[in-house]
Amino acid sequence: MFLRLHLLLFAFPGFLPFAQAADAKPNFVVIFIDDMGYGDIEPFGSKVNRTPHLNRMAEEGMKLTSFYAAPVCSASRAQLLTGCYAPRVSVPGVFFPAGKNGLNPEEKTIADYLKELGYATACVGKWHVGDQVDFLPTRQGFDSYFGIPYSNDMQRTSSGSGKRVTPLLRDEKVAELLEDEGQRRVTREYTEEAVSFIEREARAEKPFFLYLPHTAMHVPLFPHKDFVGSSSNGVYGDWVREVDWSVGEILGALKTSGVERETLVIFTSDNGPWASKGKAGGVSGPLRGAKGCTLEGGVRVPTIAWWPGRVKAGASSDAISGTPDLLPTFVTLAGGKPDPSIKIDGYDLTQVLDGKADQTKREAWYYFGGNNLQAVRSGPWKLAVTAQSIGMGFKDKPEDLKKKGRLYNLDEEIGETTDVAAKHPEVVARLTALAAAMELEIKENKRPVGVVKNPVMLYPSSQKRRASVRRGKPVNWSKVKLGDVFSSGQVPDLVKKPFTIFGGIETKGKVNEVVMAHGGTQVGYGLYLKEENLVFAVSTGKGHLERVQAPVDPGKVEFSAGLDVSGRLFLKVGKRQPIQSDRGNHWITRVPAEDFSMGFDDAHAVDPQAPKARFSGKLLEIRVNAPSK
Repeated sequence: MFLRLHLLLFAFPGFLPFAQAADAKPNFVVIFIDDMGYGDIEPFGSKVNRTPHLNRMAEEGMKLTSFYAAPVCSASRAQLLTGCYAPRVSVPGVFFPAGKNGLNPEEKTIADYLKELGYATACVGKWHVGDQVDFLPTRQGFDSYFGIPYSNDMQRTSSGSGKRVTPLLRDEKVAELLEDEGQRRVTREYTEEAVSFIEREARAEKPFFLYLPHTAMHVPLFPHKDFVGSSSNGVYGDWVREVDWSVGEILGALKTSGVERETLVIFTSDNGPWASKGKAGGVSGPLRGAKGCTLEGGVRVPTIAWWPGRVKAGASSDAISGTPDLLPTFVTLAGGKPDPSIKIDGYDLTQVLDGKADQTKREAWYYFGGNNLQAVRSGPWKLAVTAQSIGMGFKDKPEDLKKKGRLYNLDEEIGETTDVAAKHPEVVARLTALAAAMELEIKENKRPVGVVKNPVMLYPSSQKRRASVRRGKPVNWSKVKLGDVFSSGQVPDLVKKPFTIFGGIETKGKVNEVVMAHGGTQVGYGLYLKEENLVFAVSTGKGHLERVQAPVDPGKVEFSAGLDVSGRLFLKVGKRQPIQSDRGNHWITRVPAEDFSMGFDDAHAVDPQAPKARFSGKLLEIRVNAPSK
């Protein structure tokens, strides 16, 4: 096929792939970055991160400046793979290691469609729509898989080494367990794997689909040693440089393999930057908000489409588009049609990419936070139908975001600060009706998540010790020791209830260590030592984090912490007066998804400021009390 095309081009030098023979199927490459903000690369305005290869990609292709993903990892990936808003396929949030749920294998993914159309398919990188074998890429339309199956901060303790590790998979088997420093190799190894796939399939003259979801830029940041110190923007800038290098390698492989003019490459991100991480997070540029929210900065992502000879060089489109559009676009360009019996939310972008249309047929874009529809955009107008957060991990919510019914004109003000609802009631009414209709439609046409009955860790982990305690059996607090892990079903139900943690520890003095943790970045609570203070933090599940702290002295320390009857945080150390939060109603709104860990945090930190080190002192007492009703 490719040979026939090359001969035609040689015989007719003016002939472009824009008018390819009907049977010439293009290749597709999706480079999907993790947690990269709208303002993190030079084509989208960065002045601190150097990205020469992405600059070239933008100069030779098209910037998509109103391209949307989802607020968090798993939801965004499900959206891209299925062409659906994440709640439609029951993937509203984030999956964790050894979880029973994942993207349902009955869903028809981009890879499933393209494989049926004769394509070679490969996934290289972060999967994160379920780590059980039934949910892995090789069960979702991909011929092969190489990568870390979830976020790189989801380390667990290996029972073999006693070290916190992440698994690197080859197809359905663990190829290697990576300690933190081992993660420095992954961007390079992903790139080498991707280049090898491109070269192999090009030689075979077979059309291919490469899905390259990078682990970068998710924290913890681990650029290859060759890029450490290569930027003026710290470790984050170093890893951006390596990602840019990787893009150059992919584009170079397409050129040297002779298929660059037969290949559509999409570069984009899964959500906005994890800005609450400070220098370890990216930036949203002119947009407001960050990862985890439905403001523009949480979901509008830097996107470039590159296809020499077809996509016009130096072009830019403000078409309202997003990750669900990739499925119908790729399938159509490959000569197929999406199955009409399967409801999707994506629209074919071909006319936009060809410069023949300013927009798709989309009437509106819908912003889901979890299962909740929080905003809707039609043309320049965006209506916040609920309150919104500013982003994951931020303690304070701006007052204006607590109000629903806000209307913004994104053409006039992209930063979402001026509410013009009072001036345009007819627009508010129209968008409100669109939102209501979509909520009902999703509810009536929601498909089930994938479920396995007996989920397991992909490798032996000492943190499976909780399995020795029958699930649901209450914790015997008198026997709890450092290193113990319990499921949420074993500790008291704290949802929308006051509770108290009573404890006693013996500290070594000025340390930065975790005392206990229950839950993660979405919902949970934890205690940790930071310098000379004991800190109590609560994440409510509404994008809000609250913390209080009290000084501690070396030696034996007795404390109590929790929520009082008004939902106000309190922390009492020894005989000192308790410290309280300024406001109440900081209720834990749902059962934490992650486990109760004593003396360490076995997954995501409740508080992004919490240390990672395990508690090195002695545990004298711990118990959690809450009313039964």
